[in-house]
Amino acid sequence: MKAQKMLLTPLCSPLQCLLWLLLLTLAPYSWAAHIQVTVDRNPVNLNDSFQIVFTATEDPDDEPDFSPLEQDFSILHQSHGSSSSWVNGQSSKTIQWTVNAMAKMAGNLEIPTIHFGNDSSSPLPIEVIKGNPQTDANNNEELFVKAEASPTQTYIQAQVVYTLRVYTRVEIARAQLSEPELADALIEKLGEDANYNTEINGVAYSVTERKYAIFPQKSGVLSIKPLVLTAEVLTAGPSRYNNFFSAPIAKTRRVESSAITLDVKAAKTTGQHWLPAEQLELKQVWSGDTAQMKVGEPLTRTLTLVAKGTTVGQLPELNATQAVEDLKAYPDQPVLKEQKNAEGVVSLREEKIALMPSKSGSYALPAISLPWFNTKTQQMEVATLPETILTVQAGTEPTPAAVPTPSTTIKPEAPSAPVLASVPAPQATANNYWPWLVSGLLAVGWLTTWIYFLWSGRKKEPVVDEAQMARQLKLRDIVSQLKKACANNNAIAAKNALLDWGRLQFNETNLGAIAKQCEARLRDEIVLLNQVLYSKNAPEWQGKRLFQTFTENQARTKLATQENNPLPPLHRL
Repeated sequence: MKAQKMLLTPLCSPLQCLLWLLLLTLAPYSWAAHIQVTVDRNPVNLNDSFQIVFTATEDPDDEPDFSPLEQDFSILHQSHGSSSSWVNGQSSKTIQWTVNAMAKMAGNLEIPTIHFGNDSSSPLPIEVIKGNPQTDANNNEELFVKAEASPTQTYIQAQVVYTLRVYTRVEIARAQLSEPELADALIEKLGEDANYNTEINGVAYSVTERKYAIFPQKSGVLSIKPLVLTAEVLTAGPSRYNNFFSAPIAKTRRVESSAITLDVKAAKTTGQHWLPAEQLELKQVWSGDTAQMKVGEPLTRTLTLVAKGTTVGQLPELNATQAVEDLKAYPDQPVLKEQKNAEGVVSLREEKIALMPSKSGSYALPAISLPWFNTKTQQMEVATLPETILTVQAGTEPTPAAVPTPSTTIKPEAPSAPVLASVPAPQATANNYWPWLVSGLLAVGWLTTWIYFLWSGRKKEPVVDEAQMARQLKLRDIVSQLKKACANNNAIAAKNALLDWGRLQFNETNLGAIAKQCEARLRDEIVLLNQVLYSKNAPEWQGKRLFQTFTENQARTKLATQENNPLPPLHRL
């Protein structure tokens, strides 16, 4: 009642009352909980179950009403859970509702808006495909494995998603599944296994789905070997008590998938870099205003490249332009990240460059053009950043403090006269020198302590910084030498660069010992280089693959020490 009387008093003008009413009207919408909806895979088969997950970071207005789903989907099961965390003094909360569903029809369907009281989720399109029972069935076997690859016609270093599914309608134990094998290819596992139910020819199966990303490294017809599943099938043993008390009998079964053939085409470019990707985004961010730079003050340029369907080792250097006169550039170490999900690999490369002008005027940074091959449209495209003009103004020089000039009326008499003139003369007593003596001793002690800490700090810090900086500069020089040697197919120069790198990184002095410290693909390339160097009938050595695997090895070593931060989402191009 008091609040209503206050709103009606003359102190509230009509305009103020209108604003209050507008704020009260919009308040519920501004405080609405954001609810995100996702599915575990898309598209899905008509006879397969899948998961719909609704996620909120705060409690919604009410419990969800899933009845709109029943128009196009059958709800098999639903669950609800929440979790809380406290990181760096900030708390966060996640609430999830999981619905296991199965589509009632094939086609391009839509998960409708689900209301949580006054809050609601956004609709989500989903594609439901109708499988062929004749090809999906495997003579109604109780356990079988299927494999498929998409696409089967691709280009060198382009991503192929390899999907393996294990179908079972019996209980199994101690299952062992082999890994996909393909010579001259990089293979990465994508995310966690998915589990769901499906129906084939009226028979219900449990399905475990596993996905890999395969990047062929040479052209031609390549064959992925069949994957083998070895498992113990548990069946009830004979018993006169209706099998209730009988121990299960385990029979070992071995099943395998069919081989997959890939038709890999050569690169469709004659340029220096071949970058196939499904989607790519190139952008830049400045730490300040490029039109109001000042002499002697740095400005940081951040270049970011995000690509879907390629490895981080394939992303080229972005800041490769020539130096601009009177504009010093200080590049930082690039940030490399990879994220793997059910759709494939998303890679990020971020470069920070601090630019510091030494003169006023205008500086033109040339445009950046990055050709790349769109594997979806099978067309070459170019990602560009336009030319950037930096306008530099003269810096404001700090004016020195005014120094008073000696008065001309003061005569240059004895040096002690001006100093003691402003200090009252002490009285000649027997004990007045003690305060001065104590103050002098304290001043000397404080000055000595200050000089000691200053000297010790200056003695230690530069040694550590200079050693680390020298190591980084030496490592950068070695990588540059290896890159040049591989580009020129110079096996001897590549060996020398690798030996320098091995001594710096592992304290090893021969290629064999260095190879043992590296991942499999780089190890194979170093062994191949060693064979070429010491074999009489060795073929001509090509250094492109060695440097590519070396770059990927460096990137994965760095990724292993970083946190798994999610990548920024790709915008639709």
